[in-house]
Amino acid sequence: MDTRSNHNALAFDVTHLMVLSIAIPMTLGFMTTPLLGLTNTAVVGRMGNAEALAGLAIGAMLFDLILGSFNFLRASTTGLTAQAYGRHDQHEQQAVFSRAMISALGCGLALLCLSPLLMAAGLRLMGAEGAIAQATSTYFSIRMLAAPAALANYAILGFVLGRGQGNIGLLLQAIINGINILLSIYLGLTLDWGVAGVAWGTMAGETVGALAGLFIVLNGFGKAARPAWSEVFSRHRLAELFALNRDILIRTFVLIGAFTIMTRIGTSFGAVTLAANAVVMNFFLLSGYYLDGLANAAEQIIGRAIGARYRPAFDRGLKLTIFWSFGLAALGSAFFFLAGPWLISVLTTSPEVRQAAETYLPWAAITGLTGALAFLMDGVFIGATWSADMRNRMLMSFAGYLLMLAVFVPLFGNHGLWLAMNAFLLFRGFFLAMLVKPRADQTFRAAQ
Repeated sequence: MDTRSNHNALAFDVTHLMVLSIAIPMTLGFMTTPLLGLTNTAVVGRMGNAEALAGLAIGAMLFDLILGSFNFLRASTTGLTAQAYGRHDQHEQQAVFSRAMISALGCGLALLCLSPLLMAAGLRLMGAEGAIAQATSTYFSIRMLAAPAALANYAILGFVLGRGQGNIGLLLQAIINGINILLSIYLGLTLDWGVAGVAWGTMAGETVGALAGLFIVLNGFGKAARPAWSEVFSRHRLAELFALNRDILIRTFVLIGAFTIMTRIGTSFGAVTLAANAVVMNFFLLSGYYLDGLANAAEQIIGRAIGARYRPAFDRGLKLTIFWSFGLAALGSAFFFLAGPWLISVLTTSPEVRQAAETYLPWAAITGLTGALAFLMDGVFIGATWSADMRNRMLMSFAGYLLMLAVFVPLFGNHGLWLAMNAFLLFRGFFLAMLVKPRADQTFRAAQ
């Protein structure tokens, strides 16, 4: 078969509609997560027990920290699936999904076995004692039962995103969080199970979501394209997956470390400044929802273009996702500048915290703009599976961040802290963007 005709057969057009059909559903899906957190907090908060509420907060934070470390399962599955999808290789798509699910279930079962040790370490780390420790243990031990299902959901979401099925991703997120919210209210309030009810509701949501996702994905598989187990466990493919997951995991740990350092330094400025930082950090987190949605679109389109060996789709996908990322980031920053003082007044009633938060509002308002390229480039490099570059540039950015902290925090205090964080976001984006053209040239030249 002629190579050029094969490339033409795999060619596809990248449109604004294609970008938004992935980005919008995933943004909506991500936005259900804070609604879930608010519901769980409200359910336990109505018990009037401060220790139970504190225990819930600690338990949820520990679980999210542990599970968040396994986000590489979602990212690597998206990139590898998108490339197989671009090649129209249904055989390899099924093999990628099988490897991802085996990895997810294996990691989930390992976490389940290690949960007593993880819980003990978490309680010691957070200094939780008495009734708070009891509430944390109740929540954590029940919710950890859902670890295999939760990690399976990462693999399932990665697979459907790799195929550009943002609507299915939204449906699964709605199932998981919707069941979680309804059962948390019913079990926690109506049956008066409290923290345990919230935990069981979360477990049920993750489990039903995983079963629904498996049904949808497996129902779409053709028997003729089913891979043999020897192909699923191919040494070459497993080594490729391990390297990809390792690099994304290192990148994730460094990112978590950067935000942890920011919180730790903010603590040294006193309770008011720390609270103000927490309030305005919500503006960056809100920006992250639509930036993550566009990063997901970039993952699929870039991965598909590389799988199809079709450079025009790569270039067009990059151009359109940059357009939407910076366009929405500019609108978001303008909104936070204008509505920020009102939002701050909603988030806190303390006059001192409000005043401090408004002082640092400009720094938080621009994080969407300074972070737009970083989010997008993560999506590009995940879709292209250029994971070693993403890892190395993250380490470079982190070194620059530490240098900025060392120079500007002593000079400008909390303003210096926010300056360093915005610089860190810029470093991440520009360091990766510098590599896109040479890496793309190399990748598509090798494919010819």
